[in-house]
Amino acid sequence: MTAVTAVTANLPPPRIAVVGSLNMDLVLQVQHAPGPGETVLADALLLVPGGKGGNQAVACARQGAQVFLFGRVGDDGYGHTLRAGLDADGIDHRGVQTDTEVTTGVAAITVETTGQNRIVVVPGANGRFMLNAEALRGSVQGAGGLVLQLEIPMSQVLAAADVAHAAGCPVLLNPSPIQPLPDALWPLVNILVVNEVEAAALAGQSVATPADAAQVAQALRSKGPAQVVVTLGAAGAVAADATGCRYHPGLVVQAVDTTAAGDTFLGALAVALARGEPLDAAVRDGIRASALCVTQPGAQPSIPARAAVAHSPQPPAWSPL
Repeated sequence: MTAVTAVTANLPPPRIAVVGSLNMDLVLQVQHAPGPGETVLADALLLVPGGKGGNQAVACARQGAQVFLFGRVGDDGYGHTLRAGLDADGIDHRGVQTDTEVTTGVAAITVETTGQNRIVVVPGANGRFMLNAEALRGSVQGAGGLVLQLEIPMSQVLAAADVAHAAGCPVLLNPSPIQPLPDALWPLVNILVVNEVEAAALAGQSVATPADAAQVAQALRSKGPAQVVVTLGAAGAVAADATGCRYHPGLVVQAVDTTAAGDTFLGALAVALARGEPLDAAVRDGIRASALCVTQPGAQPSIPARAAVAHSPQPPAWSPL
């Protein structure tokens, strides 16, 4: 146990608010994804709770945080199932609205035997989410962070970030699915977490190596975020802050399903930062958690608990870039 871990182990759980999407995932397990005009037979169909907001809330809760989730579901069976899953993880979902006119969001996911996935999302109720600013304000006062993604309307992402920023709560943004970010959002973001595709799109240059990721991370830092993390899949991640850039190698595992790996990384990172751990230690927690995630099928069922992460292998030593 490190000195930081020993100290934080005796502290109360950090509070984290999450504003984002909730979907029911229809997971098709296939030998390979169909090409244009091709029909393939699936080995199985699974219905699994998902959505980036829901996944990240579950990831934070399983790492020991007290989580408040804000989102929107339909008044249907999928919505009721998603709420039951949140209850099972002890997540406060009073901020999750029920839409009586639109169905719960759905994600159709094909997962190949290699673990590679392809995802198509029908937003449903997520597209009609309207932030209750007063309720969120109460949740972010004194909280360790607000977690945001882009599967809800951008106007509501901006409004949530503005509430947290005004309350002095750190804002952690995962701009996925990627789209241009409004100029007003950049100065409200404290921590930006992007994969290589998202980083390249935001910076306007390719990301093929850790050195590329470091260059892009510093370019994105210049837009406002104090800390930027670029995830590189199995290759690990690059962390950037005012002290420079570091490359954190990944862990070698046998991937079964990469769905929710990024959300799991982000949840572990967010909770570690909220506990007061330095950025590099938080990135290592994220790598360990996501490595465990990809060894299991499904989105939320594959997200590991804190105890599993604590007993998992440590990534190789990081190196400066």
